[in-house]
Amino acid sequence: MHYLKPLISALLLSSIFLLTACDNNDSKKITSVDDPELVAIAFFDALYNEKNIEKAASVCNPKLARLILHYRSPQAVARHLFNMSYDKVAIKPDSSGVKVREQFKDSARITVYFDGYYQENRIKDVKRLAIVQRDGKWFIDKILKDPF
Repeated sequence: MHYLKPLISALLLSSIFLLTACDNNDSKKITSVDDPELVAIAFFDALYNEKNIEKAASVCNPKLARLILHYRSPQAVARHLFNMSYDKVAIKPDSSGVKVREQFKDSARITVYFDGYYQENRIKDVKRLAIVQRDGKWFIDKILKDPF
């Protein structure tokens, strides 16, 4: 019976270690949500480059997050919601001489440019997002119609 106490202690410590090692929520969430452009870039980067729909959905309003998670794969989201597929893509916000974003107190419209490859074919595209601010953090509210 005297060996039971150290055995239980060892099991308890190892299980706590395993649970804390597996609890890596940072890889499933976008943590920088204080700038609407960063949110838009991080959203598309999580979707197209990291292939992580949970991370992409973490910066969406609840309705859009449910829709994104409904598709269950980043490829399905890319194909059905955005009508564009990439193997690897460079994503940047509009930084031309025109306004980078149309931002009001708690909402913004962000234009994002894509330049990437899908099955060795180069594809360029543009998307616009409506982003809203809640509790000091920015969330993607809507996918706007193509500007062109």
